[in-house]
Amino acid sequence: MKYLVWLIILVLAYAWWRSQRRTQCPPTATQPAPQAMVVCAHCGLHLPRTEALTVRQRYYCCADHQRQNVG
Repeated sequence: MKYLVWLIILVLAYAWWRSQRRTQCPPTATQPAPQAMVVCAHCGLHLPRTEALTVRQRYYCCADHQRQNVG
C-alpha cells in the first residue's frame, strides 16, 4: 500500500513539473504574416501578389500566360 502512495506522489510531482516547464518555454515558431492573393487573368490560378507578374493592373502566374494575353 505504501508503494502505491509513493507512486501517486511521484506521478503528481512529475505532472506538476511538466506543467511548470511548459509555461516557461517561449513559442518556438511564429506564423508568417498573411499575403495578399491575386488571380491569374489567363488560367484563374490563385497566387501571392509578390510572385505574380503584373501588366496594366492584371496579374499572371507565368510569362507564357502574360504573353498570350498581352499580345
